[in-house]
Amino acid sequence: MILRKWRDSDREPFARLNRDPQVMEHFPALLTRQQSDALVDRAEAHLEQHGFGPWAAELRETNEFIGFVSLFIPQFEAPFMPCVEIGWRLARDHWGKGLATEGARTLVRQAFEVQGLHELVSFTVPANQRSLRVMQKLGMTHDPLDDFDHPSIAADHPLSRHVLYRLKRENWITADTR
Repeated sequence: MILRKWRDSDREPFARLNRDPQVMEHFPALLTRQQSDALVDRAEAHLEQHGFGPWAAELRETNEFIGFVSLFIPQFEAPFMPCVEIGWRLARDHWGKGLATEGARTLVRQAFEVQGLHELVSFTVPANQRSLRVMQKLGMTHDPLDDFDHPSIAADHPLSRHVLYRLKRENWITADTR
């Protein structure tokens, strides 16, 4: 997998990915083309401002755009803020191949070795077993006391409750997950 800056040619496949009900199963809604384009614009601005952000992901063998892997500073209120979140979203055809873990490991290394960060977080709904497995493969740990209701999602929505995983730099240095 190659992680790179976004290209205009990524916008259409990214919009398709964000319209896929299975890809977006653990999000409150499918995204329109305009919403997907706005995410790309925010990703580019975040990369420019911070030197890290959501990177476009492509297959090394074919140069096919397959989604993104991200280091991102969330912009909502929560007890664990401020933080840097690691996340991923891949096209369904590329699930189960270890690509999310591969891309995330690359960004964990960037976060700790290049950016000098001390901790990363990742969060999702409890039912998102695929993402939870990636978090665990990265060596992230979960404390139920950190779980939270996402402030951007209505409290009575079934996707409101989120689990939070953490990875501290000192734990990553000593782990076999590098």
